[in-house]
Amino acid sequence: MANVILRKKISRRIESGHPWIFGNEVNVVEGEWTAGGIADVFTHDKKFIGRGYVNPQSQIVVRLLTRNRDEQVDRDFFLRHIRDAWAYRQQLGYRENCRLIFGEADGLPQLIIDKFNDYFAIQTLALGIDTWKPVIVEVLEELFSPKGIYERNDVPVRELEGLAQQKGFLSAPFDTNIIITENGVRFHVDMANGQKTGYFLDQQDNRRAIQNIVKGADVLGAFCYTGSFEIHAGFYGAQSVLGLDISDKAIDMCNKNALLNGLQDICRFEAVNAFDVLKVWAKEGRKWDVVMLDPPSFTKTRDNIQKAISGYKEINLRGLKLVKPGGFLVTSSCTNLIQPSLFAEIIQMAARDAKRRIRQVVFNSQSADHPIIPGQENTHYLKFMIVQVL
Repeated sequence: MANVILRKKISRRIESGHPWIFGNEVNVVEGEWTAGGIADVFTHDKKFIGRGYVNPQSQIVVRLLTRNRDEQVDRDFFLRHIRDAWAYRQQLGYRENCRLIFGEADGLPQLIIDKFNDYFAIQTLALGIDTWKPVIVEVLEELFSPKGIYERNDVPVRELEGLAQQKGFLSAPFDTNIIITENGVRFHVDMANGQKTGYFLDQQDNRRAIQNIVKGADVLGAFCYTGSFEIHAGFYGAQSVLGLDISDKAIDMCNKNALLNGLQDICRFEAVNAFDVLKVWAKEGRKWDVVMLDPPSFTKTRDNIQKAISGYKEINLRGLKLVKPGGFLVTSSCTNLIQPSLFAEIIQMAARDAKRRIRQVVFNSQSADHPIIPGQENTHYLKFMIVQVL
């Protein structure tokens, strides 16, 4: 096992518990380190910091797995972590669907495991964790006896680690088009071809938050993807729901989900460019009781942060103009570089430009099965707000 000795002056981020060590923080490597292998990390004066997997090809050369010198990284290590993560989710009330492992927040950097009832989707987004994928599958089999496990590693971030994009079965083949139940609502999930791991579990708690404001309301939802917020609105008693998404494939899934819940007469969906349509409808003076916005991330890099701010301000400005006085705007941002205080400020700026007064009703983050670690901004990425528009 190699020893990684850090420079004297390193970021306090590491001392504060952050598991990432960048290449420019390493002074010297003692012994041979193998890409994907395990190494011990020490301060410049040889004090043990932690143990993690390494990848000299990556900008992040070490991702720490433990700070306990006596803890070995082996099959039992992964068994304990996954078992503990499941116990934590159960304590919070998650039984059927949840993010079982949320990477760094669960002490397993760059590992994502989503549980869809008896089916599991896995992403191993760094070389070190990808090496342990067979062991992780064994552990899931032991703990859950799942009906199926599917790999969704068709993501570009793997290429930064020297890994190929790929997807496929990690268990015996099964029908990857499954049905889950969330908050009493049923949804089709396409584990093989849906976005991310097939379904966005991170908003499941937030979808419950709309249940009172949508009763008897006319609701507009933009960037609806598979219609999860829109179908919930119909389920919770909306008078009418119109969902918009640019993807014909997404709209087809929305219609399937509406039919699955007997809401096809209440929930209607259109394949259009929401950015363009909302602007036209605002000029036409169209109004809804509730407008819901759940756009994709506007940037992955700090270089484009100003563009992202402008984008969020513009889309929320358009949304605010479409809300009847006394109605509600439901809005989200999944850009982790947009911090909560900045997102709240963006919504306020949009309200000023729309000449509408707002008051905050709800301000949440992602669902609790995606825990947040203070000081690790990648674990706190989702912002969810409901404001009343006066």
